[in-house]
Amino acid sequence: MMEKSVADILIESLPYIRKFAGKTIVVKYGGHAMVDEQLKEDFARDITLMKYIGLNPVVVHGGGPQINLVLDKMGIDSTFVRGMRMTDDETMDVVEMVLGGKVNKSIVAQVNREGGRAVGLSGKDGGLIAAEKLKIVSEEEGKPPEIIDAGHVGKVTRVNPEIIDTLTAQGFIPVIAPVGVGDTGETYNINADLVASEVAAALKATRLLLLTDVDGVLDKEKALVSTIEADSVPGLIQDGTVTGGMIPKIEYALAALRQGVEKTHIINGKRRHSLILELFTDQGIGTEVVL
Repeated sequence: MMEKSVADILIESLPYIRKFAGKTIVVKYGGHAMVDEQLKEDFARDITLMKYIGLNPVVVHGGGPQINLVLDKMGIDSTFVRGMRMTDDETMDVVEMVLGGKVNKSIVAQVNREGGRAVGLSGKDGGLIAAEKLKIVSEEEGKPPEIIDAGHVGKVTRVNPEIIDTLTAQGFIPVIAPVGVGDTGETYNINADLVASEVAAALKATRLLLLTDVDGVLDKEKALVSTIEADSVPGLIQDGTVTGGMIPKIEYALAALRQGVEKTHIINGKRRHSLILELFTDQGIGTEVVL
């Protein structure tokens, strides 16, 4: 088969550019794509390109490895329960400093270097993310359920999209750290996939893209599953196709879909220009989740 020319690729992207013009695209940025220098540059260019051709990208980022590095330097041990970091007062101070400071501003600076106009936000800014304590229930065979106090680990109760809408309308690219605030001002560390899902729903985004370190959902033969319909998810979990950390990603994808997001995509952020390849090509590169 003849290799596509640059012109062919541009023409292939035209219907998608037209389709997404003026629409909001929420991207959860995390994993290897946040630490590899080439991938960081690629991501910033992709986000900037999306804005220049008429889309409204909104970035929600994680920062687990960066938090671990600082905690290790400070001699603070991390404990995880069901994949969630137990967050006491001291750990929460570090999480907020790293996510809302170092990581967030690094992403903003990278996008701005590529010609974008990024603005960093915490969920505390403008009352963007209201949150409450997340109750974690531990269930072990032969033992009664136990509620574990994870400290400042939270869940989203409400997203106020006003500040995002205002920035977007003025040509800015919001970059959001997944930190929320409770009714009495307490700070909560929230899973970035969850925040991205709730932000996408509040903004009535047309797409939610979750960047991971794998190609998407793989079947038993390790081949990529290009499309997953919501009704098939319980069966895929039961037969072991969807396992481990992919389960909550699928659940957050479904939550966004059920609140009005058109499609959610789970893609490999380790592939260069993965956002552009998924959004603007016929074949795409990841797994799309649809109702």
